[in-house]
Amino acid sequence: MRAVVVGGGLGGLAAAIRLRARGYAVTVLEALDRPGGRARVLERDGFRFDAGPTVITAPYLLHELFELVGRDSRDYFELVPVDPFYRILFHDGSRFDYVGDEARLLAQIEALSPRDVDGYRKLAEAARRIFDVGYTRLGDQPFHDWSTMARVIPSMIRLRSHRSVYGLVASHIRDERLRQAFTFESLLVGGDPFGIPSIYLLIHWLERKWGVHFARGGTGAIVDGLVRLLDEIGVNVRLGEPVEEIVVRDGRAVGVRTERGALLPADLVVSNADPGWVYRRMLAPGSAPKGRRKARRMRPSMSLFVGYFGTEGSYPDLTHHTVLLGPRYRGLLEDIFRRRVLADDFSLYLHAPARTDPSMAPPGRDAFYVLAPVPDNRSGIDWSREAGPYFDRILESLERRLLPGLRGSLITRTAFTPADFERTLRSVDGAAFGPAPVLTQSAWFRHHNRAPDVANLYFVGAGTHPGAGVPGVLSSARVLDRVVPEPDQPLAIPGAARVAVRRRHSVLPA
Repeated sequence: MRAVVVGGGLGGLAAAIRLRARGYAVTVLEALDRPGGRARVLERDGFRFDAGPTVITAPYLLHELFELVGRDSRDYFELVPVDPFYRILFHDGSRFDYVGDEARLLAQIEALSPRDVDGYRKLAEAARRIFDVGYTRLGDQPFHDWSTMARVIPSMIRLRSHRSVYGLVASHIRDERLRQAFTFESLLVGGDPFGIPSIYLLIHWLERKWGVHFARGGTGAIVDGLVRLLDEIGVNVRLGEPVEEIVVRDGRAVGVRTERGALLPADLVVSNADPGWVYRRMLAPGSAPKGRRKARRMRPSMSLFVGYFGTEGSYPDLTHHTVLLGPRYRGLLEDIFRRRVLADDFSLYLHAPARTDPSMAPPGRDAFYVLAPVPDNRSGIDWSREAGPYFDRILESLERRLLPGLRGSLITRTAFTPADFERTLRSVDGAAFGPAPVLTQSAWFRHHNRAPDVANLYFVGAGTHPGAGVPGVLSSARVLDRVVPEPDQPLAIPGAARVAVRRRHSVLPA
């Protein structure tokens, strides 16, 4: 039985491995000239930049992809723990290192706000309970049936999931700096901490449980390892092959048509493309009415301005991940999520991978990636005009607060804007994370992993359940194990005995 995967992002590559492990003949079609989607690699003037995700958590989700086909991920890439997870620099000049070791973490909380030590212990326990429900029980559950949602509502009520992430944190933590330190992680999945439900506090415990990691060679090294594995097990990954249409006949997906006019028949189609884009642009008019209605109602997440730059000389005192919080927190988020205006101030995430892997930059030089949350393209911001001046302001801020002499040492710079998210990655409204992860767009309310009114069409990636972020995207491919039928005549995997795919994942590694 033939499966076509549309899109070679992390979700699509993971889906292809899982389908191949089940015995499907699989082809992956990627529109760009490099695999990885948001996780592709940019190479410029001898520097290597991860274009998208730089924080790797829940590494077992990667390891098990290789185990499914009898391989060891350590033969394909190396993950290195990062400590601290993040260094957070507050606008008043104070700082906070978010680490996994509880004793060190509590000592830092005490240094900033002694009265919040006990409050953090209670917050961490709340995050653990939320994790046990929201991730362990529900992370790989399909939500195409309302009854699944109905069964978890009592647990969500007990966990006070109606409260926002910020609201729940603030009920335990008094110091405003610490409130910001323990809520900014919501932005890693595109959510406003003042607006998304507290179930997303599970991210905090997920990081505490498994740590934060970096792959030597960058996230692109993971993509390269997945592509190499796919080649070894007989999956054809075709780059520079945009899909124009998912072909539907008699209510069933029967293949795809590429922009070059090639027709690839399939027994099932898995889309790693933005579901909203698929329903609007890749299905024939009149098909999939339920999916189209949901797509029209969906509110996009925020977008991102991402600047990549390399310098002569290096900054050895930096940590791998630095979060620079600006003078406003709530006000800036309101500008981004509700007013949709480009603010004069910003909060930034700075990735300095050469701290962990010097090969990311030429000898004697340093490579950086700076990210600023910005409004989606419904804002009407003209990025062809604003990108240059905005990047200049970011570099000036970095030079003033963290990187002395930065602008005089620049060798290369380039940027990726919300306009690029829409044009290059085919993301509706330039949203960086798909639909906003508000309560009414989570779980059953999000795009389903199995299309509601097109048989044999499935979705993986940030736009579908469970949502954005590397663990969410990899877990969306896990959901396929529950909803995709077994092939009639499984195709053997070259070089390895076929490994049975477990259809229950309730027990997670320690």
